[in-house]
Order: sequence, then C-alpha cells, then structure tokens
Amino acid sequence: MDLPLDLPLDAPALARLIDHTLLRADATSAEVRRLCEEALAHRFKAVCVNPVHVGLVAGILFGSDIAPCSVVGFPLGAVRPEDKAAEAVGAVRCGAAEIDMVIALGPLKEGDHAAVRADIAAVRAACREQVLKVIVEACLLDEAQMRLACTLAVEAGADFVKTSTGFSTGGATVADVALMRATVGEAIGVKASGGVRSLEAARALVAAGATRLGTSSGVALMTAGVAGEAY
Repeated sequence: MDLPLDLPLDAPALARLIDHTLLRADATSAEVRRLCEEALAHRFKAVCVNPVHVGLVAGILFGSDIAPCSVVGFPLGAVRPEDKAAEAVGAVRCGAAEIDMVIALGPLKEGDHAAVRADIAAVRAACREQVLKVIVEACLLDEAQMRLACTLAVEAGADFVKTSTGFSTGGATVADVALMRATVGEAIGVKASGGVRSLEAARALVAAGATRLGTSSGVALMTAGVAGEAY
C-alpha cells in the first residue's frame, strides 16, 4: 500500500502518493521528458505512461526512487488475457516497475467470476516482481459489481485496485474510494484516478481511503500548497 492510511497529508506525503500521469494518444517524447523532470523535481511516487513511452521514462528515472509505470489493456480492457500478459511482459522488459491493467468489464458484468479472475491472474503471472494495479472503471459499475471486481482483484493477487482510466464517463469519487476501501480492507492499496485536480479533492480521496492518486495535475497540486492552500 506504500503509505499508511493515517499518514498526515503534508507536502512530502502528498508527493509520494502521486502517480504523475500522461496517457493522451498524442503525447510526444518532449512532453514525456518534461513529465519525468517534474516527477524528479517534486519526488512523485511514479510516472504513468502508455507502453510506447516506458523505455524513455525508465531511462530518465534510472537511479531515482520514482517508479516507471505502464498501462495494460488500456483504456477498454477488452483484450484477451494472453494479450494483456504479453503487453505487461513487454512493458517490464522496457523497465516498468508498476503495471496498471484494465479489468475485463464484459465478463464482470455477466457474472463470469472465473474469467475476470483469470484475466487479472494472467497479468499477475507476467509481472510477479512488479506492483500490479487493477482498474475497475467504477463509473460503469454498480456497487455490487464494484465489490465483486475488488474481491476478484484481491483473490488474483493485485497490489492495488484503481477507480478509473480517466477515459470513460467519469473519474474518481469519494464514494467509490470509500466502497473500494471497505471491500479490500487494509490488505491492498486503493488508487484514485481521473479528475483529481485540486488539493480539496486529493484530501477528500485520501480521507476516504486512497493510498495513491493518479493525476496529470500533480504539479498544480504541489504549487497550490506552496501558494498558500494548506496540505
């Protein structure tokens, strides 16, 4: 989970919760380099990018304690388990220390527990030494489906459950995070992602149980605190 749930949210603690993120399809190498420079300057926890940029990120972050992170099966999750696993293997070979995979949403909604569990387990097997976060895309699920997704993620060996891709109909909400935390207990982490753009939102999500924040607004969050808004 990286940080205890009751850790005070001062500036250094906030920085170590942030996965500094750039997942736009048109992201350039120059933008990715700037993302890494910002992460190094603020000591964020991870830099999360599409697989094509993982090698660049790993090279820039080499020797630091900031984790290169890649998405897998992103953003829809509608990929065969073996293809997600292969994508994860490729990302790890390029230097990814963390993998954020999108769950198999169709089978989840159909109640095919075995298929969802096998989907996550295939990626888990492909990245045994890396941190695995499972994106449940909460905005597309009802409460029962969210609980099921979180339970299956724990059973399949995930290190985190994650609210959202940021590319669907909604992002992280306090209610989603609270439900996910209540489901997984303190066994694994909860990552809130999508629409985390203010210190107020960050504080509320952490208070609800988030132990990571996926955001492209990390610098703005840190700058807001420097400008006078309390962490």
